[in-house]
Amino acid sequence: MKSYWLWLLLNSIVWLFALTFFEHSILAMAGILSGAALFAGIFFIIPIFTGSPKIVRILLILNAMISIIIFFPYINSGFNPYLILILTLLVGEGFYRLSLKEGLILAIIIFAGLLAALLNTGLALYIQTFVILYFIILLIAMIFYKKNKGHTDDLEVRYDTLLREYRDLKRRLASEEEITRQEERRLIAHEIHDSVGHKLTALLLQLEAYRIQAAVQDKIQVQSLKELAEASLEETRSAVKSLKSKETGGLPGILRLIRKLESESYMRIHFSVKHGAFTAPLTGEQSFIIYRSVQEALTNIMKHSHAREAEIEFDAPGRSIFRFEVNNPISDHRTYQEGFGLTSMRNRLEKFGGNLEVYKTAEQFTVRGFLKIGYGGLE
Repeated sequence: MKSYWLWLLLNSIVWLFALTFFEHSILAMAGILSGAALFAGIFFIIPIFTGSPKIVRILLILNAMISIIIFFPYINSGFNPYLILILTLLVGEGFYRLSLKEGLILAIIIFAGLLAALLNTGLALYIQTFVILYFIILLIAMIFYKKNKGHTDDLEVRYDTLLREYRDLKRRLASEEEITRQEERRLIAHEIHDSVGHKLTALLLQLEAYRIQAAVQDKIQVQSLKELAEASLEETRSAVKSLKSKETGGLPGILRLIRKLESESYMRIHFSVKHGAFTAPLTGEQSFIIYRSVQEALTNIMKHSHAREAEIEFDAPGRSIFRFEVNNPISDHRTYQEGFGLTSMRNRLEKFGGNLEVYKTAEQFTVRGFLKIGYGGLE
């Protein structure tokens, strides 16, 4: 908007001096003012067509023709030097609003009109040469301006794009960090449930067995230890239950955790999500088991394979089961023996009506598993 008012101010000043440079008859002045009004009308409508460079170029050519016709050095009339300034402003506006090619076309047409006006004057040859040289220098300056402007505009666009992406990334990172912290808390809850909870239960059973066999003087102390273990187990269950009540589960949380694992282990993982897996209604525990299974498969890749990439596919056909498959290329053709980690994952999947398959071909190693959606599991 500022550039528009600047062009308007410069054109107004130049046209004011150009109109008062010579004294004209009333009839001639009426024609000049009509031409000036037409020039101003075209000037005001040019911003409307900024989206159409061809129309802008035509309008600017019309304004150049109007200016040359109004101030053309006819018989018994001198050359109006302000015509050079008016045409200079038109060339500048053309290079500002148009592409380099369109601006050059406009400048050549204006230069041809100016040259025709100069040849029809009685100006000395050196003055005509000076005007032509001025216009050539102007044209060179406009070309450099347009190239630099294009480069600057490109840098500004890139800067704005990078800044926008940086802000989006920063917001996304903050959001994902919060989600990751929540996921990690839920995973800790699962670990507490599976390890501390089970061990406290085993401790209670052993204390009860010992209390039955203990001497009378030791039973009071054993009973006190048993009550302490029961209180600890109840607090553990309460904490796990509180965390589980906020669980949402689902594939998005699994993907976030796998992406975190990917960045930490410097692996490249390609995901493929099919058949509504993204919206599968997994519970928090089911999501945790799937994540642990995939994590175990990726851990095996890092231990037993030189490849640093893997393909993971998630699938939920009919929304009745949730399947996952982890593939990675291999170069080691030794016989594979299944370890404790994958066996443990198979047992966990079986709690939810699922299973785990591990097999090896000549080209790749595959871990494939599934569980039933909505399956409550075994107590």
